[in-house]
Amino acid sequence: MPSTTARRSIWIIAGLAVVLLAVVVSIPFVASTQIVRNRIAHELSEWSGYRVILRGAPRIRVWPAFEADLQDVAFLEWGTSDAPAILQADRIEIDLSAIAALRGDIAFSEITVLRPVLRVAASPDGIVLPAAPGGSRMVRAINTARALVDANPAEPDISMMPSDAFGTIEFTDGRVLLVEGEGEREILSSITGRAAWPALNRSGNLAANAIWRGEALTIDISAQQPLALFAGGNSRVTASLASAPLTGSFDGLATVSKSGFVDGTVKLSSPSLRRALEWSKTDIQPGAAVGSASISGRLIGDSLRMKIEDAQLALGGHPGNGLLEFSLANGIPAVSGTLAFQSFDAYSFISAFIRLPGDGARWSDEMDVAFTRQVNLDLRLSAANAVVGPVTMTDVAATAQVKDGLAAFDISDATIFGGTLQTGFRIDTQADHNGTEVRMLASDIDLQAAASAIGSILPLPKSKGTISVALKGPKSSWEQLAQTLSGTVSLKLGPGSLEGLDLSAFIARAEQGGFFALNEVPAGVIPFESAEFRAAVSGGTARLELARATLPEKTVSFTGIIPYVGHGLALSGLISSKESAAPKQAPASFFVGGSWDAPFVSPIIRSFPIE
Repeated sequence: MPSTTARRSIWIIAGLAVVLLAVVVSIPFVASTQIVRNRIAHELSEWSGYRVILRGAPRIRVWPAFEADLQDVAFLEWGTSDAPAILQADRIEIDLSAIAALRGDIAFSEITVLRPVLRVAASPDGIVLPAAPGGSRMVRAINTARALVDANPAEPDISMMPSDAFGTIEFTDGRVLLVEGEGEREILSSITGRAAWPALNRSGNLAANAIWRGEALTIDISAQQPLALFAGGNSRVTASLASAPLTGSFDGLATVSKSGFVDGTVKLSSPSLRRALEWSKTDIQPGAAVGSASISGRLIGDSLRMKIEDAQLALGGHPGNGLLEFSLANGIPAVSGTLAFQSFDAYSFISAFIRLPGDGARWSDEMDVAFTRQVNLDLRLSAANAVVGPVTMTDVAATAQVKDGLAAFDISDATIFGGTLQTGFRIDTQADHNGTEVRMLASDIDLQAAASAIGSILPLPKSKGTISVALKGPKSSWEQLAQTLSGTVSLKLGPGSLEGLDLSAFIARAEQGGFFALNEVPAGVIPFESAEFRAAVSGGTARLELARATLPEKTVSFTGIIPYVGHGLALSGLISSKESAAPKQAPASFFVGGSWDAPFVSPIIRSFPIE
């Protein structure tokens, strides 16, 4: 018996070996007879929904893997004959199932596409997609999934989703062409990546590298239920983008139906906001931009309106937090919200919209105010500390508004140099205005601290004062604006002193006769009880309406003009004794001319003898 059993086992093993050998040997013959060009083209068409043309005969390899090698493959719209292919590839390599081939079927497990070219076009709503495919397995699967989503949008029955095997698609050195009228242009190049989707009811992943607008980028997108996503349902999605101008990520729920919807955590960062805006080629013209920028938070909304809750952002290295909302009304992006900063650079913030002199623009450059019609902005800002160039402020409350050709940047309240500040800068490009406006009210500020901060070349009193500025001018170059401003400037001072000049020595030197430079007068201190200055500004010149300082025994007043564009001086001064002064001196007049940094003085002329 044992010998009989052994012989049977040997015959069974031998029989199986013969069958296996027959299968292996028969594969090339089956391939040559059943896996023909039309069968492969039909299967590709069934999945894609396009008419597939194989311009070269498939080459079949059996060892070491069962593969089909297709040359010069084109995917075309049905019903078209001479239109360019929607997708064409120099070569497609397909891993085939040997068992399916023996049955006369085609089953793909992995496809490698070499040098594909995809043609897309912009729809009326601006979405760029290839021409819609006809009926296909994928379309039918999406329609089935859509019915399940419509039946229960919140929790569709995933177990009823189509479960067709899909596989992996790899692509190398691809391009995307945008069809525009009779021509086309390349919008993506050097596309290399991999899409893995084992079955239609399972999760999928797309990872790819490409060059877009001259910059290399890497994307990685995974969806828990891609089929539900395509059918208008929700799916958990994780996505990341990496490039030199911009990096970002998203993790949350998403849908692509109608206007779409997202709810998840988003992170975006850029080493240069200006570079990122230029790379994106939005209609927003960047100014000198704020350097690095980043934002993260919970993103909720659709393609028309979104908001970032618990937003954490940083502009030029200044961190802040708050709420931001984004919308797209009439094709113009709008941003609104409330942001709080620990520290804030107001100059850099404004420079993100308009190039300011010394920060990407020259004084002779025309003011670029295109941004006033490219974006709508309504932001409320606060900062514990803020800087405007060399000036530091605390407890700042500000607003930034841009809409319909009008831009307004206002600081409604701030503490500065021991006092308070309210200021605003407006640009109005509307036809009936078309100008700029600057307003400022600085109350009870330390003038010497202000002079030190701004590096003033003029000696300013050691006193607290209130400065009021109201100036308007036409929209032109920065240089012309400075020359054409009109309005008023005023200054009121309390008790204080002016260092750098000895008034008695000044009078004595002037009475000697002859012109002399002001720096010839010995240094000293001039105490005063109060001072007031008011000037009308027009045509690059400040014309004094009132300039008077009240000293303990004298009053000093000035009239004349100050051509501020050229830093010139043309002033007539009068020194007179107060009524209470004893002995009382005759009023003495003098003239101050020259420039701010090198003034000269004329002799004193007494109006009447000394009493």
